[in-house]
Amino acid sequence: MFADRAKIYVKSGKGGDGHVSFRREKYVPNGGPDGGDGGNGGSVYFVVDEGLNTLTDFRHIRKYCAGNGAEGGKRNCAGKNGEDIFIKVPAGTVIKEAESGQVIADMSGENQKVLLLKGGRGGSGNQHYATSKMQAPKYAQPGQPSMELNLLLELKVIADVGLVGFPNVGKSTFLAKVTNARPKIANYHFTTLNPNLGVVDLEDARGFVIADIPGLIEGASEGVGLGHEFLRHIERTRVMIHIVDAASVEGRDPVEDIYAINRELNAYNPEIAARPQIIAANKIDMIYTEDDPVSRIRAEFEPKGIPVYPISAVSGKGIRELLYAVQNRLDEINAEPVVFMPEYIPEDHYSIQNEPFTVTYDEEKQEYVVEGPRIEKMLSYTNLESEKGFRFFQNFLKEHGILKQLEELGIEEGNTVRMYGLSFDYYK
Repeated sequence: MFADRAKIYVKSGKGGDGHVSFRREKYVPNGGPDGGDGGNGGSVYFVVDEGLNTLTDFRHIRKYCAGNGAEGGKRNCAGKNGEDIFIKVPAGTVIKEAESGQVIADMSGENQKVLLLKGGRGGSGNQHYATSKMQAPKYAQPGQPSMELNLLLELKVIADVGLVGFPNVGKSTFLAKVTNARPKIANYHFTTLNPNLGVVDLEDARGFVIADIPGLIEGASEGVGLGHEFLRHIERTRVMIHIVDAASVEGRDPVEDIYAINRELNAYNPEIAARPQIIAANKIDMIYTEDDPVSRIRAEFEPKGIPVYPISAVSGKGIRELLYAVQNRLDEINAEPVVFMPEYIPEDHYSIQNEPFTVTYDEEKQEYVVEGPRIEKMLSYTNLESEKGFRFFQNFLKEHGILKQLEELGIEEGNTVRMYGLSFDYYK
């Protein structure tokens, strides 16, 4: 089973506590403090393993914890550092915070190794607190706490070109013809359940990586027919080859098919739908009608700037011209790979736990006002327009005691709460 999504729990190590002890040596009745420092907690790293191409391993192991730092010892002995953990993922894995869905790291391009959660720093032993006035301190610093996160891992295939189109239009046959990929090919819908990658090598050209995205159906953008599972794989592609059955072997209208697939792409992500397309009018060796369906497709789409190339994936006719057209289009586009930028910084999230905030009532405007660095930082990384983001926002207010303070001030249903220019109606 190809696995392109996984949910896991990760936790860094707690820092070891500093130690309290005093020298007890012969002839030194009043020795000074000699408590050692605690060890640092282990950190959580993600690294790219080129030998992996799925997230299957995470179906069996879902919890990953780094080691805790050991407590400091006597005689200025520092505690042992906790062991780091290195979590291996395939290239193209996007790491997200599970609750908000925001990107933490994209394991693509130069991001071959990422420090996700830093271990807690070990506490200082009592030897560090001796002064001229306090020569025998009986206290030490505790180690910093660990950090923990629930993560959503998503594998988004890294390819220059994506093949899109309805099931059974010949995408797998085309991929097998032009690359060394060997996808399963059969005459029924959803033959391809996994994205297949292949490399196209062209004479006097750089070549490119092409991905056969499993056949889409109408409603895919809403998750019908595993649509979301498959659509995420074209998010990195820079050009799309839209393969259509020009011969209408199954009785479908090729022009309507193209419009239907483009509607699904636009509904899922308008940025993807706006990327350059080249239409491959496939199965021309099976056209037996007097009218020319390729001319009809050209008349419909070439005025819109979408070139149309008639091909036969079985015989290979027209494929060379199509591939060079794709390579020329790629050359015109910025070669920078699509890498998803971080939206969620775990350390920033943990740092706001100690940030202050206030909850007050504005008599003049008859509004409850919630302000402070903790609130401002939370709003900066939370997308309130999404359902997940708003649910995260509500949980934040509850977990940090903000709702409780509002209730203590006498807030009632329908009252207004203001946070940095945003106003909300309060409902239990």
